[in-house]
Amino acid sequence: MNSNAPKDTSPGAARGIRILAVVLACGLAIGYALVHRQRAEASAELEKSSADQSSHAVPVTAIRVALGSGQDHLRLPGTTAAWYESTLYGRINGYVDRWSADIGDRVHRGQVLATMATPDLDAELVAARAHLQADTAEVAVRQAAHDFAETTWKRWRDSPTGVVADQEREAKKADFDGATAQLAAASARVNLDRAQVARLEALTSFKEVTSPIDGVVSERHIDIGNLVTAGSTTATPPLYRVVSDATVRVFVDVPQNLADQVRPGAPVSVFPADPSQQPISAKVTRSAGSVDAQTRALRVEIDVANTGHRLTPGQYVQVEFQLRQAPLPVVPAAALLFRSSGAQIAVVGAGGAVEFRPVTIARDEGTRITLAGGVAPGELVALNLSSQVLAGDKVEAKIQDTAAPPAGGKP
Repeated sequence: MNSNAPKDTSPGAARGIRILAVVLACGLAIGYALVHRQRAEASAELEKSSADQSSHAVPVTAIRVALGSGQDHLRLPGTTAAWYESTLYGRINGYVDRWSADIGDRVHRGQVLATMATPDLDAELVAARAHLQADTAEVAVRQAAHDFAETTWKRWRDSPTGVVADQEREAKKADFDGATAQLAAASARVNLDRAQVARLEALTSFKEVTSPIDGVVSERHIDIGNLVTAGSTTATPPLYRVVSDATVRVFVDVPQNLADQVRPGAPVSVFPADPSQQPISAKVTRSAGSVDAQTRALRVEIDVANTGHRLTPGQYVQVEFQLRQAPLPVVPAAALLFRSSGAQIAVVGAGGAVEFRPVTIARDEGTRITLAGGVAPGELVALNLSSQVLAGDKVEAKIQDTAAPPAGGKP
């Protein structure tokens, strides 16, 4: 192939090249114009959006901080306990012959709850009484021997000197002393036998298991024919458990910051587990006098007259204390924000600007929060504020009428 072939330089070819160049230039100009126009429109839209966002405030619900009355009610959980609680164990070995009280039965002091059969104890008592009779007869024999030896000794003692030998007089004296010692030993055995009989007779009284108090049977662990072992070790189950619920103790652990306000004599209201029942008015009876090092709470006791047996030992109740303290700001729980820096309140300032302030919670009652610092009464705080609202953002506050539930409401 010849590379030096002559190029086509005809007028038609040159005109085609120029037309192609013009078309390419026009396309590039149109593309540049379109891109520039799109960029200008996007920039204008962004500026318009920013202007609209800055000119329209976020609507929020707000409320004015209220000041507490200084007199409030605080409810704390409590546990009831019986005034007396007696656990009955077997005092003697035997078998359950019958029982007459079951759980839930109300019993009186001295009432027989169960009776046991004790063949071994009965046999021991019979043997002890027979032994006592035998030793009593032995005392009679020793008494007769003692009386005879005494008479003989006195006769030989009062005989004139030379009539009887001194050796024989001393022998009679020794016989009398021996008879006296044997009589004393026999009498001691009788006393020992009587003590044994009395002990066994006392044990036989435990055949009948009786209630030591007036109350209600809360547990029964026996049945007819069961073997009962005397003792109260961990391996020995009790026979009965009887509780006295005429008066019920209520135990409450009060936080240490309120310990100085809960003293003996302070009025309280005890709310039973059944919400339909009316509260029981009572007073604090006693307190531990010191705060527990582990719970940081003060244990107090309340004695409640259990009229109508409204309270059951071991149940959960609520105890309401009447507190008096310096009035503090109160806000709804919805006003509280928890962020990385701690609890905060969103305060709506002049012009609707949001300011986040750290606060100190004095008491949390669920629906209402008492604050020890951070806000002042009358300030406007936002409720349920979105996390997208930042400090300094503008908000449009819609103010509610009520700041918080009334003091003393249920937490």
